[in-house]
Amino acid sequence: MSKQFYTFIFFIILSTLNAQSYRASLQNYSEYKAFKGKPLSDKFSNIESVKVIYDLKRQKMYYFNSTLIRLHFDFVTNYLGYTKDLDVFNDNNYSDTEKGREFLLGNLNHIKGSDKWIFELAASDHMPIVLLERFYHLIVNSTFIGKDLKFYLNNPEQIEWFQQNKFKIPCVKSDYIFNELSYQEVVPGKNIGILKQYKIKELETIKPNPDEIIILDGTPDILPNVRGIIVNELQTPLSHLVLLGKNRKIPIMAYTNVFKDSNIKRLLSKKIELKIAVDTFYIKETDKKITQKVIKKKKKLIIDNSVTELVNLTTIPKKGVNYIGSKAQNMAYLIAIAKETPFKTPEDAHAIPFYFYTKHIQKKSISPLITELLKYPHKDSTVWINKQLKKIRDAIKKEPIDPQLIAKLNQTFKNAAFKNFRFRSSTNAEDMDDFNGAGLYDSKTGILGDSIKTFEKAIKQVWASAWNESSFIERELFGIDQESIAMGVLVHRSFPDELANGVVITKNIFRENFSGITVNVQKGENSVVKPEKGEVCEQFIVYHFNEGKNESDFDVDYTSNSNLNNNEPLLNRKEISNLFLVSKKIETKMYRYWRKNQFHPIDIEFKIVGKNRDLYIKQVRPFNE
Repeated sequence: MSKQFYTFIFFIILSTLNAQSYRASLQNYSEYKAFKGKPLSDKFSNIESVKVIYDLKRQKMYYFNSTLIRLHFDFVTNYLGYTKDLDVFNDNNYSDTEKGREFLLGNLNHIKGSDKWIFELAASDHMPIVLLERFYHLIVNSTFIGKDLKFYLNNPEQIEWFQQNKFKIPCVKSDYIFNELSYQEVVPGKNIGILKQYKIKELETIKPNPDEIIILDGTPDILPNVRGIIVNELQTPLSHLVLLGKNRKIPIMAYTNVFKDSNIKRLLSKKIELKIAVDTFYIKETDKKITQKVIKKKKKLIIDNSVTELVNLTTIPKKGVNYIGSKAQNMAYLIAIAKETPFKTPEDAHAIPFYFYTKHIQKKSISPLITELLKYPHKDSTVWINKQLKKIRDAIKKEPIDPQLIAKLNQTFKNAAFKNFRFRSSTNAEDMDDFNGAGLYDSKTGILGDSIKTFEKAIKQVWASAWNESSFIERELFGIDQESIAMGVLVHRSFPDELANGVVITKNIFRENFSGITVNVQKGENSVVKPEKGEVCEQFIVYHFNEGKNESDFDVDYTSNSNLNNNEPLLNRKEISNLFLVSKKIETKMYRYWRKNQFHPIDIEFKIVGKNRDLYIKQVRPFNE
């Protein structure tokens, strides 16, 4: 056969493939469904998406198959004959001007299970309003959605335009999406177990079996030793439940309709397989074997009781983890980094070494109680163990503290500019690579010279938290020798007037192999890591789209805004820029202090304080993925 014939056949095949790969319009949901795929970012777990391009020169719309073709750049290169490299494409087509632009690039998103449709640009796209609104109307006129389409404001620039009433198209913020959320991947993964249901209140007296996957009517303060957890309320992505779940590597999900789901009801008390993914979950009966995790050897921790004085953290202690704990040691590193980086650390930071805790618990009213607990043969008796732990905590709080310690503290802080001090746990069993201990221990405030909120009371409450139910259970699960636990105390000025507080993970946790940091922040003192029911914090990703050239060369992608702040941003662009640069600097420096050679994201806690809105970094630890 002739060469022309083969060329003709190839052209027919290519045309057929192209017809399946893109369309100029979407006439109904079936056509949308044929092209839909997962968004590139996992920031929302209930979104399906079709990518869309408008070619400015050809004046043509292209809706393309977002499962087959993942990136806008791939489409223009493989289907529209674009020949320039990726950097030029990004610079030209995500800029704040029409000059040099060849394409308008967007995403047509649908909130699954609803009739809500959202038009969204990449957060790094600084498309002028004139073009943006033109693009919006082109989508309205070429799809079945029509005027029901809303534009999602996902970066500071767009939110500012909205505040200034510059838009003539319908716009929405994150609450429009969050109000439709019924499912949320908290910790991905899969496991096999017996499906059981408990009320949170029941966990005070009932201990679920380790072979169970449990359903709860809220968020537990203490994470039970189980194979998986389903809660009925949505979670803050960087909450203690999430961090502890990641540390344990057990699948956890939030599903607001869990108690109404007939399939799940049918599976109660049966052996099931649970698989949790970003956009859905799978749960089915199974006959697969349940394999229990076996801890072969107890991990003995180091306690150095040779240091008997308060430790001033303005100088980095040598091997301080062994006598003041990880949190205090890391604070000393932060103080050193702050000398050359634009952030502050809590003033008057000192550490009370293990020596004073060890001396205190050796008293006759305390030591036998700990021995009795650790020798008790029936470790499955939740009621007895919890009663014994309470006896230990009460005994620690009842015994008088070494008066020399209080005298040392009073002397150290007598000329301090602050009277209120925060006493924070710094054990040898937290903030470690394989054991983060998030939320297991307590922090308390003591006021210099006060007769009620005394230093003594605050210290004893922190010491007692070494024997909280949650901390005891978590150490048991990780095979930590309970006799080798020691509690140091990190002391520094407290922050009764913070404007905002938050957590940074120096990784884009929603998009694999894509740079950035993840930030959760909340108004005032309202907790990010243990939020009250119904509270939504501000969450965003910060990243350099190309290589960062200067402090303004970054982009912000909002996932949610604080409902305690009328869904308005809590941090301005300059503050976000500083937080981004500071976080990356701390990450680099901590690698050296911890002597890590491989990339490892870190977990940073911060505050915005005072009329100058100063950035304070109060904690750093490894982020256990």
